[in-house]
Amino acid sequence: MNSVLGRRLTISCTVTLLTAAGCKLRHGAAPVDDAGGRRLEDFPELGVNFTAAMDGGIGLTDGEIKGRNTWLLWCAGDEQFWDRMARESHGLIDLLQTIDSRHRPNRFRHLGLINEPGYRRAEKPDAFGLWIDEPVSPEPAGVDPAVYGRATGIIGFRLFSNPDFDAVARARWDPERFYHDPGYASQPTLVRPYRVGISCAACHVAFDPVHPPADPEQPRWENLSSAIGNQYLREGRVFAPNARRGGFFQEMLEAQPPGTSDTSRIATDHINNPSAINALFGLRARLGEAHEERLSGESLLLPGARPITAVPRVLKDGADSVGVAGALLRVYVSIGLFSQHSLQQHDVLIGLTPQKPFSISLADQNSVYWRATENKVAHVADFLARLPSPHLADAPGGRAFLTQDRDLLNRGRLVFAERCAGCHSSKQPPPGANAKAWFQEAASRDDFCQDNFFSNEQRYPVTRIGTNADRALATNAEAGHIWQNFSSDSYKALPSVGTITVYNPYTGQTQPFPAPAGGPGYYRPPSLLALWSSAPFFHNNALGTYTGDPSVAGRMAAFSDAVEELLWPEKRLGPASIWRTAHESTLDVRTDTMPRALRHLLQPATDAEGVLHLGPIPAGTPINLVANLDPDAPPADLAALCLKLRRAYGEIRDRHLEPMAADALLRAEVAPALFAVNKCTDLVADRGHTFGADLGDPDKRALIEFLKTL
Repeated sequence: MNSVLGRRLTISCTVTLLTAAGCKLRHGAAPVDDAGGRRLEDFPELGVNFTAAMDGGIGLTDGEIKGRNTWLLWCAGDEQFWDRMARESHGLIDLLQTIDSRHRPNRFRHLGLINEPGYRRAEKPDAFGLWIDEPVSPEPAGVDPAVYGRATGIIGFRLFSNPDFDAVARARWDPERFYHDPGYASQPTLVRPYRVGISCAACHVAFDPVHPPADPEQPRWENLSSAIGNQYLREGRVFAPNARRGGFFQEMLEAQPPGTSDTSRIATDHINNPSAINALFGLRARLGEAHEERLSGESLLLPGARPITAVPRVLKDGADSVGVAGALLRVYVSIGLFSQHSLQQHDVLIGLTPQKPFSISLADQNSVYWRATENKVAHVADFLARLPSPHLADAPGGRAFLTQDRDLLNRGRLVFAERCAGCHSSKQPPPGANAKAWFQEAASRDDFCQDNFFSNEQRYPVTRIGTNADRALATNAEAGHIWQNFSSDSYKALPSVGTITVYNPYTGQTQPFPAPAGGPGYYRPPSLLALWSSAPFFHNNALGTYTGDPSVAGRMAAFSDAVEELLWPEKRLGPASIWRTAHESTLDVRTDTMPRALRHLLQPATDAEGVLHLGPIPAGTPINLVANLDPDAPPADLAALCLKLRRAYGEIRDRHLEPMAADALLRAEVAPALFAVNKCTDLVADRGHTFGADLGDPDKRALIEFLKTL
């Protein structure tokens, strides 16, 4: 820790201050997507039922088959986005390296990716020197590679020929350097032979709990479920395989729980809020309990939208509130649909300039891929609504985990009716009814579980739920932000939930954090369907132990651990659940991502590659205390942080403080200033939802037995 370090940290605050003062990156004119001259009719739906064994072999209509094929195969042109990221992320993101066939034998264990049946590890590189999984038998002839790409051997990852790979690019292409020379592979001018796109299946397809694979690295189609959610995905390792060791970003990604995805990382909201990739069962029952939302402006251009529209609230915070079609379209945009426009509306990953809303009218006018996706999402919704949820009784050996004591099970039903059903049932009492008596009577009937989504879809303030607030405080769906047109006026008019009480690990005390108005601050109750198969729990997968074992026994071990922590909060980690850096690290920022006017100022603290290294950040630092720094914080607070950093590092230098003394000084001087400019200071990951904690142990055990049956 020396004067150079102090200057680096002070410069970082200066950058934030100048950004807050209005530095803006330039954006181009209205774009058109690159469909290669193709028209809407060139992107037909696919009716070949080549994955008939999936989803328990359920019978599907022609429309539902088309919906599943779209879910599995359609990338909506996002291969253009991911190719651009490979060229412009300075080596951080490169899906062509992620799909390296040499990883296939341990791909699931290391990356959480699902190997596609019918493929094997390549015996040799292809014509371009790339290692791509080889087919045991070809895909059906109806899967047009010009529309859907071709399989990579990984579910949800599709390979497209790169139209820019011309004779000049071919002459320059060197596959050995691509795999082994980061400097070569990260060049913005490097044209790859292929582009890699991703479909919805990449995050949502995983192992069917009722038909688990004998070997997770070698599943068959009958072992796969379209909508279970990939509870094993290691998002950082998959989408940022080249994150630098020793960098803070790599520390942040490694701390992210498996099976979570931060959907606001690319269009960043400056809150590190990875969330569980939920199962999507019970959609038909969910649609029956939709709630009215007020829509206006461009939101009304979405399929099925009206000024007052009854819709499910899709995201965990209820922000997606414009209907199923709108929610699906937003997902496609978030993974790269019409990136020519969306990347004009935000600064990818960095977020130095204010966001602007994604324009639905512009997409309608200028994007063939958008219109083609609009045409496909109705059948996707039909398909998802058709899927049944898996039951433990139907899983191999599952009945051994279920009680045969009818009295115990009935007691569990009654406890659920009295303590849980108010939020976790889509069957609710009529207005004016005695809710307690109604739920007791309803839960005692055999049809209570039939067509029950086990959530009432209402929004509840995080101050009432008590769980970690990071996801609730996401801002991308607020007015003026990237997803403005995919959230309702009702959402954007929500009042502040008030003051959130958070824990400060530096003082060991709680302190207030005021929540903003305008949408953030709410959670909707998650569905409890197939709860037995989906542990760890909570929106951030923080409750319970990740086992990585998709067998029935493995799922039940995870369920038992999570449900006990749910009902016996004293078994939780508490402050020990705070995500922290495992090693000393630096926060690395490339100066070429910053406004040109600042680069001269930053040059003294920048290395030969144009990277500003901020740190060292000590091991054990709460990750979100750094990751959630708010560039829009009051300038006075940002200035105070700069001054405290300068004084603290000057004292460390002048007094030659040992590490323990230096750490104590930073705790006392710098930590409070970091809290003051943080967008969400709620650091404890597994806190909250203690509604069943006061039950007696017999009632808790009975409730657990009932929950296993859902």
